[in-house]
Amino acid sequence: QVQLVESGGGLVQAGRSLKLSCSASGRTYRNYAMGWFRQTPGKEREWLAAVNWIGSKYYADSMEARFTISKDNAKISAYLQMNSLKPEDTAVYYCAARFGIYTGTLKRTTSYEYWGQGTQVTVSS
Repeated sequence: QVQLVESGGGLVQAGRSLKLSCSASGRTYRNYAMGWFRQTPGKEREWLAAVNWIGSKYYADSMEARFTISKDNAKISAYLQMNSLKPEDTAVYYCAARFGIYTGTLKRTTSYEYWGQGTQVTVSS
């Protein structure tokens, strides 16, 4: 089994930055992809960004200007740097992982095998 743990969420004022972290443990493998999603009550989980097994990065159209995804293969971790936060960025943020060499889309929730528990990000105006 694999466990994903997110950290770095919290309360922040509009215009500020936060960096979320996601660390995997358990039966992990060297090659992996990770993605970040967010969800607000009553809405579907929204894909934000992903990094694949070779380090290629992908972003939702509306996120690329403010969000940056990265990974640290040695730590089996991924990060989401979020800048210029807005109140509408308030949500629970989830990381997700898929291990092995995977060349399919990383935009769907069904593309991932494992999920973190989520971390709350609240942006005040």
